[in-house]
Amino acid sequence: MARILLIDDDVYTVNVFRPILESAGHEVIVAQDGQSGVALYRKHRTDLIITDIMMPLKDGMEVISELRSDFPEVKIIAISGSDREERREFFFDASRILGAKRTFQKPVDPAELLAAIEELVD
Repeated sequence: MARILLIDDDVYTVNVFRPILESAGHEVIVAQDGQSGVALYRKHRTDLIITDIMMPLKDGMEVISELRSDFPEVKIIAISGSDREERREFFFDASRILGAKRTFQKPVDPAELLAAIEELVD
């Protein structure tokens, strides 16, 4: 299965995603902000990154932009918990332009997330 870097400052999200991903056979590495997520990826490349968009120190769009610039082959899924539809759509559009392969609104349907991961890492 895949080695996944999960970048999210929300402990609840990490506590929900990690067991779902691990029960599907994936190895999960966690970073609690974008800055440490980028540093972790540089040290320990993974098959896929799942990043929140709104985070301290370095937001998800900065993460996507920096890593896609330095590692064009990196596969990234962006997620957002924004409750304002216009703002969320702006974030998702920008994330896709920067190189995110998929975007999801929190709460994420586990089956849809696992299907996207399977599609991206095959």
